[in-house]
Amino acid sequence: MTDIILCGCNGKMGHVVVNSAKDNENCNIVCGVDAYGENNYDFPTYNKFNEIKEKADVVIDFSNPACLDDMLNYCITNSLPVIICTTGYSQEQVEKIKSASNSVPVFYSGNMSLGVNLIIELAKQATKVLGNDFDIEIVEKHHNQKVDAPSGTALMIADGISEELQNTPQYVYDRHTYRRKRSKNEIGIHAIRGGTIVGEHDVIFAGHDEVVTISHQSQSKELFATGAINAALFVIGKPAGMYNMSQMLSDKLK
Repeated sequence: MTDIILCGCNGKMGHVVVNSAKDNENCNIVCGVDAYGENNYDFPTYNKFNEIKEKADVVIDFSNPACLDDMLNYCITNSLPVIICTTGYSQEQVEKIKSASNSVPVFYSGNMSLGVNLIIELAKQATKVLGNDFDIEIVEKHHNQKVDAPSGTALMIADGISEELQNTPQYVYDRHTYRRKRSKNEIGIHAIRGGTIVGEHDVIFAGHDEVVTISHQSQSKELFATGAINAALFVIGKPAGMYNMSQMLSDKLK
């Protein structure tokens, strides 16, 4: 049995993770951490990590970038692996995450869906074939409550594509500020916010007289919770270092 501390337990994703954990006989949430009040869970909830009394095997984080320092300090002090599912980090915070991985296992992904990570691999393969002759654009759609834009997933896709291009591309988020033709060395990234869209991502390869589109739609938040729990089970017993969904996918294929 894997005992989990859930950071951000009172948020929308926190509630989904709690329900998913109840359906998984291999894990148990021993406590939660959330700055926003108490709840009716059957486990204790704390405002800060230094208040925790329970022993655990791993931390799953679906919270806010403001919680990062407190969480990383706790994990390093207690030698706990951490599954970081929060997005919207600054570059400085990303460096802190990488630094923490020198001490503990850190599973870090902007999207915990196996399907999304599969389309990243497909987009990378498409880039090898089409990248030099096709323009590449990424369109992401999310609900009207999402704060950060573009999504962490869109940036993951763009970074994966960039790895396969000969020249480092420029990420272009907004074209209305200048008037010029699109350069070949661009990846356009566009964010749409509206309604209750869980998450949709289209990777568009636009060439001469033809367009190839790779798409993924998330129908519910449950798939992200399931991915986070699978990541927690995957990372237990691993040495300190950075881990991601691509490695977990490879492990499943063995």
